[in-house]
Amino acid sequence: MTLIDGKALADKMAIELKIKVDDLKSAGVTPGLVVILVGKNPASQVYVKNKERRATAAGFNSEVIRLPEDTTEAALLELIAQFNQDAKWHGILVQLPLPAHISEEKILLAIDPDKDVDGFHPTNMGRLWSGNPVMIPSTPAGIMVMLETYGVEVAGKNALVIGRSNIVGKPMAQMLLDQHATVTIAHSRTKNLPTIAKQADILVVAIGRGNFVSADFVKSGAVVVDVGMNRDANGKLIGDVKFDEVAPIASLITPVPGGVGPMTITMLMEQTYEAAKRTLDK
Repeated sequence: MTLIDGKALADKMAIELKIKVDDLKSAGVTPGLVVILVGKNPASQVYVKNKERRATAAGFNSEVIRLPEDTTEAALLELIAQFNQDAKWHGILVQLPLPAHISEEKILLAIDPDKDVDGFHPTNMGRLWSGNPVMIPSTPAGIMVMLETYGVEVAGKNALVIGRSNIVGKPMAQMLLDQHATVTIAHSRTKNLPTIAKQADILVVAIGRGNFVSADFVKSGAVVVDVGMNRDANGKLIGDVKFDEVAPIASLITPVPGGVGPMTITMLMEQTYEAAKRTLDK
């Protein structure tokens, strides 16, 4: 078994990104990323702080707009419209989840697709599914880089994605398909899930249930990618996969923490850089 070290890979890519950003600055463009946070969701505050730290380290123009919980939908839409029009900003990210009185769909639709570094806008989803990706969701993008870095041959392999969210499951399936895997999407209502999972050469688990996948889900020598971020009864961070059970069976496996998480933020930074670079061609 080999551990896929997402943190080490993210750190290496951060150094390379800083060099690319410095080159872009010399051409007159500084990547700009604005993150908008509404309310005080504790997990969201941690994510936003990490994004801010990474953006600053890369040499970006970085701004975090922290808005109160009672911010109106109209006020948030107006703010997004301002950033859409401002050429200084190449990436706009509204941290989810939003307070219940604000429509996530309306907010995501309001972001200029060319500045949608989360890749959640329907235009960007459509570009991905039609084989012409521009902005893609960061978590599956990071997973694909991890698989490539660790020499995982995707073409011709059976890949199973457990989870069907727009953030991970669906785009993950499409990216694997683009690399010529034979892809199955499973979810909480899939019958005989362990039997189906045991046929997979590549298993990506993003179901949002702590320790859901045990040894009887995993084929010997499979590559296992754990996207889960859960807390157990003691408050410890755990994945969707029972690591201690599955690791001896897998050929490669991502830990939690230190696996997929660091790469998600790294790919967000890479996409902001790419969006800034594209402005040179306009």
